[in-house]
Parts: sequence; structure tokens; C-alpha cells
Amino acid sequence: MLNKNNDEPIYLPAVIEFVTIAVELSSFLEKEESVTREEWIDRILKILPLLYVKASLLPDSFPVNDEPPATFVREEDYIRVVTRVAAIMGEGDIYLDVFVDEMKYSDTPVRATISEDIADIYQDVRNFVSVYQFELTDQMQDAIHVCKENFRLFWGQKLVNVLRPLHALKTAETDGEENYLNGEDLWD
Repeated sequence: MLNKNNDEPIYLPAVIEFVTIAVELSSFLEKEESVTREEWIDRILKILPLLYVKASLLPDSFPVNDEPPATFVREEDYIRVVTRVAAIMGEGDIYLDVFVDEMKYSDTPVRATISEDIADIYQDVRNFVSVYQFELTDQMQDAIHVCKENFRLFWGQKLVNVLRPLHALKTAETDGEENYLNGEDLWD
């Protein structure tokens, strides 16, 4: 795949760099190995900012096919990621999201979960990676277009939203702070 003509947008360095970090995220979330919450948070906090930067550098493209690119992430895969991340995060999975449309019209905070946000990011990124992994050349430009558009409209915001609670959990020093971050003091 890497020895193709670099004039094609599907093999531009920015795209290959995004593929690299997207593969890293996908394999990290698909691993079944046991890790502590602290180890998991440390690792994901290194991957997500890189993913954001590399996604923002994807070239503008346009769809070339009438049909959208193939999707590979099944509902079971999505649920497996949600379940695994929720188990790792425990009570730290829930956070308050202020960047949702419902918040504009509500006096009460909107709850979100790290596990679902991560799974939403995973789903789009993994579908993109799979098109490249299976070397579906005729769908690659469409995959770039869909991934960049979904990053702009959907999962880019989820990515930056989830960084806030992950950072807070990583840097919390006392149980009192951690309980507050977990929403216990906000919802009791």
C-alpha cells in the first residue's frame, strides 16, 4: 500500500499518518488484555490528541462513488468496546457534557459517558482503517471524505469532550476530587 503513486490523495503522507494513528487506536481498543484504569487513561490520553491532529490534517476530498464506503464495525464490535471501556472506567465513566444541543435548552446538566464517546470515535475510525486494511482502493477516497466529514460534524467534538474528564481523572489527587469528578456530589 505504501509504494503507490504519491500523487493520489489516498496515499498522501497526511493520510498515511492518520491511518497509522487510527490503527493504533483501533488495536488498543480491541485488545483484550487486562489493564488498570490509570494505565488505560494514560495510554488513551496519548493517542487521542494525535488522532485529533492527524484527522484535522486529512486533505479535503470529494466522494467519487455513488455508494458510501463499506462499513465493517458491527453492533457487537461497538458494544464490546463500550462494555470494555465502561468496565475499565467504572464509576468514572460518567461525565457532564456541556457541548450538546440539549444543554442550550436545559437547566440540568447533560450526562455523557466516556465509553460511548470512545466507541463512537472507534466506529468511524475503524471503518476507515478497514477500507485501507483490505486495500479497497476504489473506496479509499470516499473513506477519507466520510471520515473527515464525520470528524468535523460528529466525533471530533466527542474526542475533545472526552479529553476533559480523562484529564481530570488522571490528575485527581484525592478521593474527594475523584468522587466529585465521577458525578457523585453533583447527582446526590
